[in-house]
Amino acid sequence: MERSRIAVAGASGLIGGALARSLTADGHEVRRLVRGTPRTAGEIRWDPEDGRVDAAGLAGCHAVVNLAGAGVGDRRWTDAYKQRIRDSRVKGTAALAGAVASLDAEERPRVFVNGSAIGYYGETGERTADESTPAGEGFLPELCVEWEGATAPAQEAGVRTVFTRTGLVVSREGGAWARLFPLFRAGAGGRMGDGSQYWSFIALHDEVAAIRHLIDTDGLSGPFNVTAPNPVTNREITAVMGRVLHRPTLVPVPAAVLRTVLGEMAGDVLGSVRVLPTRLLESGFRFAFPEIEGAIRAAL
Repeated sequence: MERSRIAVAGASGLIGGALARSLTADGHEVRRLVRGTPRTAGEIRWDPEDGRVDAAGLAGCHAVVNLAGAGVGDRRWTDAYKQRIRDSRVKGTAALAGAVASLDAEERPRVFVNGSAIGYYGETGERTADESTPAGEGFLPELCVEWEGATAPAQEAGVRTVFTRTGLVVSREGGAWARLFPLFRAGAGGRMGDGSQYWSFIALHDEVAAIRHLIDTDGLSGPFNVTAPNPVTNREITAVMGRVLHRPTLVPVPAAVLRTVLGEMAGDVLGSVRVLPTRLLESGFRFAFPEIEGAIRAAL
């Protein structure tokens, strides 16, 4: 891609930060959306919960990438926190999509990449899910449907719009794996529940590369599963973590304990989501780390 200006919401997060660093290293201009008063010309003010965006800051950007939202796994899912998760994603996306649509056609970004999640599919058990699989039932599927639907203003304005349904990102820097690594290093890691549930993962390197591929490749729109092509069970992940870190993995976490500690969120830790990146592969994308062991070693 030629050197371009790209706006990133959520640039302080795990994926957004890695994306911003990657783009900057290749000479692109990254404009970060910030909640406070902008301190540099490279910052754009917004307030996702109040639905306000400085649309002028988006003018002339080649792409807008929205990865912002309250952390799904940051705390127990009380009703109040579930509402915060929903508002931070749905209202923020609607605000950005509306701001993009409000610009004159010649100043409008050419592509809007909006974060989503494999939570869209809900529990899949042993069955595989690709982008043609309908949404599941429950909080996360309903959230993802509403989240993706909030991009409507941008789509109606003719902006190419992509949804990145991301899996569990393997990284030491944040997300679920940043919590797993210390446990396994201490020899306190083990399978969760009976370990038969599938985890659809992706290396942070491949996550960033996939987003850049979706920005760069004209004609790609709609949902894309951003997960490695070889999802594995929690039991298999546990074994690989122990082998790579040279630690025992003899301390399973019973399902009852997870439900007590995590509440409703435990259903998603224990649930099985076996997702395939069908459209991403068909578009020509190639994974650097398609297997779980390679992804874990890359993170370390």
